Amino acid sequence: MTPATRDWLEGLREFAAAHRLEKPLVLPERSAEWAAERMILAAQLADWLTGSEVILADRRAWLAERDDAAEADPDPAIVITTSPVGIAIVEGQLAGGSLPAQAIAGRTAAVTELEYRLWCIRHPDDARDRHINIWNWIKTSVPRQRHAEFARHPLATGEAYWLHRAGIAGAGVADRRDCHLWKFNGRHASLLEAFVAEQGVRGTG
Repeated sequence: MTPATRDWLEGLREFAAAHRLEKPLVLPERSAEWAAERMILAAQLADWLTGSEVILADRRAWLAERDDAAEADPDPAIVITTSPVGIAIVEGQLAGGSLPAQAIAGRTAAVTELEYRLWCIRHPDDARDRHINIWNWIKTSVPRQRHAEFARHPLATGEAYWLHRAGIAGAGVADRRDCHLWKFNGRHASLLEAFVAEQGVRGTG
């Protein structure tokens, strides 16, 4: 990791810490909903941690093919944008988790999407020369006007749609943008359809 990348990452961490003093992260009470969200996010995180060496290798190959990559860092920071539940999972894994997690702990920051976007406004890295962005969060309040998109999976009384959005940007061929449709019935979450196409939804996370 270059000094410029290290400074950018440390700056993000300090910015996020200061932002949380003004707007503390709100963790939901431990409930069936909390447990279901944690299960989904933790499974996705474990998948990425297992493949982290491949993701970093794909980034190096991508940079080798870029004509404008002279200033890009082949050993980037990894920014995971997620919910407060996801941040707790990431921090727990990095502190004492698997060997892949320990290997990337020093280069990884877990922040909210808002913290990430505010930091990037001040210190842009649009070409992702310094970092890879991995996102992993769940939209648990899907507006009723969007339910028609998922009519092939009708809900029963008391059930709600969840959209699990996950992706990678800044790693070349490893880049992806996925959305998985779940339902939550008040007790547990069930996968309805993987890799759904959302109508008219764009952007990173």
